[in-house]
Amino acid sequence: MPAPDTGPDAGAVWHYGDPLGEQRSALDGVVVVDRSHRAVLTLTGADRRTWLHSLTTQHVSELPDGAVTENLSLDSQGRVEDHWLQTELGEVTYLDTEPWRGEPLAGYLRRMVFWSDVTVEAPALAVLSLLGPEVDTPPMRAALGVDALPAAATAVPLPGGVLVRRNPARTIGVDLLVPAADRESWFDRLVAAGARPAGLWAYEAMRVAARWPRLGVDTDERTIPHEVGWIGGPGQGAVHLDKGCYRGQETVARVHNLGRPPRMLVLLHLDGGADRPAAGDPVLAGGRPVGRLGTVVDHVEQGPIALALLKRGLPADTELATGGEHAVPAAVDPDSLPPPNAPGAGRRAVEQLRGGHA
Repeated sequence: MPAPDTGPDAGAVWHYGDPLGEQRSALDGVVVVDRSHRAVLTLTGADRRTWLHSLTTQHVSELPDGAVTENLSLDSQGRVEDHWLQTELGEVTYLDTEPWRGEPLAGYLRRMVFWSDVTVEAPALAVLSLLGPEVDTPPMRAALGVDALPAAATAVPLPGGVLVRRNPARTIGVDLLVPAADRESWFDRLVAAGARPAGLWAYEAMRVAARWPRLGVDTDERTIPHEVGWIGGPGQGAVHLDKGCYRGQETVARVHNLGRPPRMLVLLHLDGGADRPAAGDPVLAGGRPVGRLGTVVDHVEQGPIALALLKRGLPADTELATGGEHAVPAAVDPDSLPPPNAPGAGRRAVEQLRGGHA
């Protein structure tokens, strides 16, 4: 069954007839998900790492061969424009992002090359994802052609222009980037080794449960990195706080120092009625908007769940409902709340000065 036409995965496989069974296999066994609609770009040239370092939020100027990280491009106000997974391997930098952001991101990067030795291309590469505890088994390793899976946030090359990577700590699963012409043969090879075919419904359910946000679905035009947990060095997030200037850095530094991002990403449990709200619908408390809904999905164990950006500091026991076409009662998962607001370094300094003058 294809993914909904109204969503970001239109045209991709949503499930193979047993969506909850596919999720159960992702929790207890191993599944393979075809994510070949995802956009992949490559950067080559001697300047590619230092050049990209100057444009983005992550520290990538000295990223070693085999490293995998998240990265962002911000606007001048520090709001997220692009998010991608970045892999450095064999003198090539691979960027893979949302299907609808491939061409805009490539266009932006090409406009910024100027005199740097950098070439931006969009090769025919497909992403396949393996999920589940039985990814690391002898049959699966044999199918991949590796003696051991890569460590977290690292990648290794395979013959035929293929790479296999273990995603950063905040992400889920193991990915393969394969030539598009070989996608079907690789998919069949993994299935023959014991991976169950699963659609994007299973992948999205695992992603939402892991509270990993998705650009343009769980974020909006006002999102800053702090609101969705995209803070941390290579392998731990998408924003490195100890690097030089880049567009939007002033906002990143100011919010970090003050310690008060305006919103927070949380997991919501939704009422299990027949209706489902949609991404982008408002979240209401007492009839007043307190946030926006992100991805909504049915999870095999947790039932209907969603990610949402809510006003920071909202108590976990606040009675919520979704707006839009379907008004559905919702509750915050307390375990998904960020730590209590702690003053940043700048605010602590101000408070200490004020205390000294008291």
